[in-house]
Amino acid sequence: MIYWGDETGIDNRSNCERGFAPKGQPPILPVETKRERLNMLSALSLQGDLRYMLYEDSMNQQRLIQFMDRLVRTSNRKVFLILDNLKVHHGKKVAAWLDRHRDKIELFFLPPYAPESNPDEYLNHALKRSVHSDNLPRTKSDIRHKTVSFMRTLQHSPDRVSAFFLHNQISYIFIRE
Repeated sequence: MIYWGDETGIDNRSNCERGFAPKGQPPILPVETKRERLNMLSALSLQGDLRYMLYEDSMNQQRLIQFMDRLVRTSNRKVFLILDNLKVHHGKKVAAWLDRHRDKIELFFLPPYAPESNPDEYLNHALKRSVHSDNLPRTKSDIRHKTVSFMRTLQHSPDRVSAFFLHNQISYIFIRE
C-alpha cells in the first residue's frame, strides 16, 4: 500500500479571509482570541485511504514512529510511505525502528523543495479552508472539532481523497502508456 504523508499546523489566527481597505492602508481583520494551534500528521493513498493523527507539541521522531506503527498495524500489506525531507524523517531513532520493521514498511522521500509533488499538501490546504470557513475557531477545542469532523468525513469518502491526486503536479504518479 503506497501512502503519501505530511505534517501541518492548524492555527486559529490564520488569515484566510480577504478584506478591503482604503488605498495605502493595509486591511485589518480583528481577531479577538488567544493564539491556539493544533498539529496533524496524515497519510493518504490513491485508493482513497486516509489516516491521520493530531498532536499539540512539535513533530519529533517518536511521534513519527507512533504514526508509522499505527499505519502498519492497520494494514494487511507492506506500507510504502512517501514523505518530504523533514529532518525528523531521517533521524537515528526512525532509522532503527524502520530497520526492525523493514518487512512491514519502507520510506521514500520526495525531492527537496517540492511540496507541490505531495498530494497530502492539497489535503492540508483543503483542511485549512474548511477549518477557517464559517465561524473562525477560537479555542484549541474548536480547532480539534472542526479538524476531526473534516477528516472523518473524508475517511468515509474515498473518491474525495483520491481527488487530491488529480492535480497536474501529481501526474508523475500515474503510469502512462
